[in-house]
Amino acid sequence: MANQFDKVIKGMLVLENEVVYGEIGIKDGKIKEIHKGEAGLTGETYLDFSNQYVFPGMIDVHVHCFSNTQEGFTTTSRAAAVGGITTFMDMPYDVPNPISNVEIFKEKAKKIENKAVVDIGLWATVSKYNGTDQIIPLAEAGAMAFKMSTFETDEHRFPRIPDPEIIKTMEILKETGLRAAFHSENDEIIYQMIEEYQKEGKVYPAAHMETRPPVTETSAVLKLLEFSYWTGGKLHIVHVSHPRTVELIQLFKKFGVDVSLETCYPYLLLDVSALDEFGPKAKNNPPLRKPEEVNGLWEQLHAGNIDLISSDHAPWPKEVKETGNDNIFKASSGMPGVEIMVPLMFNSTVAKGILTPVQFAKLMAIHPSEVFQIPSKGKIEMDYDADFTIIDPNETFIIDETKLQSNAKLSPFHGQKGKGKVVQTIVRGKTVYDGNEITVEPGFGKFVAGSAMREEALVVHK
Repeated sequence: MANQFDKVIKGMLVLENEVVYGEIGIKDGKIKEIHKGEAGLTGETYLDFSNQYVFPGMIDVHVHCFSNTQEGFTTTSRAAAVGGITTFMDMPYDVPNPISNVEIFKEKAKKIENKAVVDIGLWATVSKYNGTDQIIPLAEAGAMAFKMSTFETDEHRFPRIPDPEIIKTMEILKETGLRAAFHSENDEIIYQMIEEYQKEGKVYPAAHMETRPPVTETSAVLKLLEFSYWTGGKLHIVHVSHPRTVELIQLFKKFGVDVSLETCYPYLLLDVSALDEFGPKAKNNPPLRKPEEVNGLWEQLHAGNIDLISSDHAPWPKEVKETGNDNIFKASSGMPGVEIMVPLMFNSTVAKGILTPVQFAKLMAIHPSEVFQIPSKGKIEMDYDADFTIIDPNETFIIDETKLQSNAKLSPFHGQKGKGKVVQTIVRGKTVYDGNEITVEPGFGKFVAGSAMREEALVVHK
């Protein structure tokens, strides 16, 4: 009898609303059969994950491959594979030029097809001034969403977009169906506070948090919510660090605003004490918050008010971080995360009975796919890509910063142990990580185009 499928997977299948013991038949990289229980499906390859969870392939919507020149698609996508991430979205703040015009975008998309080992979608951005004419061409070229900032990190690469440009961008993006996403911090308050702190010699690690109090996040978010209300454009708030922000977003949803939000794993798993303990290693923007604020974020997660969790993978080399050892303001912000987020979050939720596997899948795969309209990704469903993250709930892991795929061999999670090891990562039916090593060459990964590429989704801009 001829094999029905290229590959058959058996295990504890985490479907959209239930976990079932069953089998999945895969052909040509797609899910072609989902069977509850023993089905006797036959395939050229048969993978038995009997006591392990077969999750839909995890999606990380917030990754920085090119914020420094040492990383890139190969290194980051290898890290993603080891971390159980089958698809990620790469941010547009590349060195030396941001992805704010269609030529640069197309060049970057081509690189994926040569360099990546998992699938990758791309964010685009707009220039500080007079860049909105590129929005429609970028959407048509396959941008998944547009990222902007209310905080100026770099005038050219990572600028603060003026309010009139934000409103214009939201109005144009409304026609494409794509989301406008924001790094939301009030830089007028922050820069003045940093200046005052430096004058007074207050440059200790926790000063990073003290100069970015919650109001610097909530005031920026409130403005964006109001812009979204008046333009009708879709909004997404990245790396939410404070429960008050979530409350404001819930309020504006009642006003009819189409707004989604993410938090990042460090905001749930660390608090400001990590800045004292680890210094620049634990510096990110927005900063880590007080323990009671972290608890508030968990409460919002349990209430179902947080759509998804991302890594904000920002891999700075050790020497760049260490410049802040004597003055926290000198260190770059961000930490590597695409490789360690899934096991750390599984250990902190499913392994402890805090979330069900289905709830975990929603935060890490289903919702990311829905919020950003990622075609054929994020669910175990017929004719979807055969992307799976296999987690053994009984196998332990230890985070070892010296063994990270990233060139940034540093993490405040170094030495942490947990339950829930990623034992296999499968992209379009092919194992890209077998629990020990990467099993495909760069170039296996594909560029995943955004939803505006699909003709029915794009209203032609008049």
